[in-house]
Amino acid sequence: MILKKIFIIIAKSIGIILGIVAFYLLLVFALPYIEIPEKPDGQPKVVPIYIYTNGVHTDLVMPTKSVYKDWTKDVPYQNTRAKQPDMKYVAIGWGDKGFYLDTPTWADLKFSTAFKAAFWLSESAMHCTYYQEMKEGEDCKKIMLSEFQYRDLVKFVEAKFDRDASGKTILIPTNAVYGKNDAFYDAKNRYSFLNSCNTWVNDGLKLARQKAAFWTATDTGIFQHYR
Repeated sequence: MILKKIFIIIAKSIGIILGIVAFYLLLVFALPYIEIPEKPDGQPKVVPIYIYTNGVHTDLVMPTKSVYKDWTKDVPYQNTRAKQPDMKYVAIGWGDKGFYLDTPTWADLKFSTAFKAAFWLSESAMHCTYYQEMKEGEDCKKIMLSEFQYRDLVKFVEAKFDRDASGKTILIPTNAVYGKNDAFYDAKNRYSFLNSCNTWVNDGLKLARQKAAFWTATDTGIFQHYR
């Protein structure tokens, strides 16, 4: 009798878990198709930005320096291996620190890393990469913003950096960088299966009043609105 009750409890628990997974997958596949349309503000579009994906993770790419923002103050090029001062664009992405630092390829992914990332159990980081040029393609889309739209996007990105008592961004000392022109910084909030790197970029596009998905956990959910 006791074994039967235990079996029933286990079966119900598995059923609940499978139900939650199925519901989540439904959201992942359905909600990105609901488009939040662009909301023009009637002002000239003067700032080029890009959305760029490596196939999984999306970054917001902005001019390194403009009359509206100098990103080298928050993301000093001296913190990269190349230390090149003439890079024209900086790509900024938010994500789980464990994924960024401990998982250079999918082959390196550990269950513990994925579990912590999915359930709010690890810290987050900003990955910042300098580029000399951006090439438009299926993985890189150009978007023109007005001054006010860009200023709102800048505030959105700035707010995600964790900062010290003096207001400076906090560099993460690591050799786990992806190349010669990138660095990692401490970030606010926690990554989860409901709030991914792509969700963050999608939210930034909404704030800048650009086309976006209603909600998405994937890069595809963003890029399908820019094909």
